[in-house]
Amino acid sequence: MKTTVTRLLPSALALSVIAAVPVGSVHAAGFVDDAKVTLGLRNYYFNRNFLNHTGPNVRGDDQGQAAEWTQSFILDARSGFTEGTVGFGLDVLGLYSVKLDGGRGTIGSQLLPVHGVGNDRHAPDDFGRTAIAAKAKISKTELKVGEWFAVLPILRADDGRSLPQTFKGGQITSSEIEGLTLYGGRFNGNSQRNDGSMERMSFSIGSNRYDSSAFDFGGGEYRFNGNNTMVGVWHARLEDVYQQSYVQLTHSQPVGDWVLGANLGYITGKEEGAAKAGDLDNKVYQGAFTAKTGNNSFMVAYQRLSGDTKFMRVDGTSGGTLVNDGFTNSYDNPQERSWQVRHDYNFAGLGIPGLTLMNRYVSGNNIHAGGRTDAEEWGRESELAYTIQEGTLKNLSIRWRNSDVRRDVGADLHENRLIINYPLSLL
Repeated sequence: MKTTVTRLLPSALALSVIAAVPVGSVHAAGFVDDAKVTLGLRNYYFNRNFLNHTGPNVRGDDQGQAAEWTQSFILDARSGFTEGTVGFGLDVLGLYSVKLDGGRGTIGSQLLPVHGVGNDRHAPDDFGRTAIAAKAKISKTELKVGEWFAVLPILRADDGRSLPQTFKGGQITSSEIEGLTLYGGRFNGNSQRNDGSMERMSFSIGSNRYDSSAFDFGGGEYRFNGNNTMVGVWHARLEDVYQQSYVQLTHSQPVGDWVLGANLGYITGKEEGAAKAGDLDNKVYQGAFTAKTGNNSFMVAYQRLSGDTKFMRVDGTSGGTLVNDGFTNSYDNPQERSWQVRHDYNFAGLGIPGLTLMNRYVSGNNIHAGGRTDAEEWGRESELAYTIQEGTLKNLSIRWRNSDVRRDVGADLHENRLIINYPLSLL
C-alpha cells in the first residue's frame, strides 16, 4: 500500500477551508462559528486466543492467536451551516492507523487489513482513508451527500476496531413535525473498519459474497410521552440481494427510585430483485428489559431467530440492532435462540467517578449450522473502563475488555482488548 500521507491531504485541505472562511462574512458566520474539530487518538491492543484447535489456518498450521496493536488518528471536522434560507456545510473524517505490532502468524484481528494470499498473508504497516461529505439544511430538513460514519437502526457502521467503517451515498433527515424524524437515502459504497479502499455494498453467506449496486432505505421514529416512548419503523433493500423490515418499540418508566426500560423489536428479511444470494428467509423476535437504581443497572434479554438464513446485514456492519450483540458474537445463526443477563456498576457510588464495570453472560441454542440442528454456544464478556475527570488528560479513557466464547460450531475464543482513547478539541 502506498504511504497514507497522500490519503490525508484532502482532510488537511478541507480543514484549511473551514478555518479560512472569513468569520466576518454574514453568510459564512454559522459555517465557522458552529464548527467543531476534534482529533481522536486511539491506541488499541487486541489478543484473541483460539482454543481447542478451532482457529483458522495460517502458514500451514492452526492459528493459535490473532494479536495486533495499532495507534490511530481520527480527525473529525464538522462545519456549521452558512446563514440564509438554505444553509450549506462540510464534514470531513481523516482516518489513519499505524501498526505497532503484529506478525504474519497473528493476523486477522481486524485492526489492520490483510494483504496477500496463502502463506504470504500479512498486515501492512499502516492504512487510512479520507471521508468528505457536503450537507445542506433548510428549516429542520438536512441533506447529506458524500462519505461518512452512518449509524441507522437498519444499517449500523462499525467502530469496534482501529478506524470506523464509512459509507458513500446520500441521506435526507427531516424533523419538521414535533417528535417525528423521517429518514431516507441510498448508499452505494462501503469502506470497512479494516480497509482503506471503497468497495461495493455486499452480503456474505459463508465464503460466498454477493455484491450489490446500492442499499436503499427509509424509516421514521416517533417519540412521545415526554420522550419516554419511541416507535420506529424501517425498511431497506440491498438491491438484488435482500430486503428487510424492522419495527421497534422502546419505553422508559420511572418507578420510585428505579427506572424501568424495555426495547422490543421484530425484524423480517427475504430475497430481493434478482436474488443473487438465492432464496432468503429470516425473522428475529427480541426483547431487552432493564432496571436501573442508583449506580446499578440490570438487564435481561431474549432473542429468537427463525427461517433458514442468518440475520441479514451488509458486510462489515455492526450487529448492534440485535439485543444480544456483544464484543465477540451476535448470536445470529439460523434458528438460534439466545438469552442474556447483564449488570453494570458505576463506581461513583463508592467515590470513584469515571470508573465503570460491565459483566454479561449470553447463551444460545437450537443453532442450525455446520450440518447440525441442535448446536449451542455461550459467551461471557466484561469491561472495566475509566475516564479521567479533570486535569491535562481530562476525558482520556482506558477500557479493558475480557471475553470467552465456546461453540459447538465455530471457533472457541479467549480474548483481551486494551483500548485507550484521547479526544483533543482543536476548534
